[in-house]
Amino acid sequence: MADRPKKRCYFRANKIYYIDYKDANLLKRFLTDRGKILPRRITGVSSFFQRQLSVAVKRARAAGILPYVME
Repeated sequence: MADRPKKRCYFRANKIYYIDYKDANLLKRFLTDRGKILPRRITGVSSFFQRQLSVAVKRARAAGILPYVME
C-alpha cells in the first residue's frame, strides 16, 4: 500500500494565525456543499486550528454571514 504525502495544515502553510469569522470565503472552503464543517481527516487542518475554525463558523452562522443549511 503506497503512503500518501501527509496533508499540511492550510493555516500554518499560509501563515494565518487567527481565523476571522467575518471572512466568509475562507470559511466556505472548509464546509461541505450542505453547509457542514469538514472533519480534520479530510482537510488536514491541525487540531488547534480546527477548534478555531469551528468556533468561527458557528459565530458566522449566528451573525448571518453563513447559512446554517445550504440547499
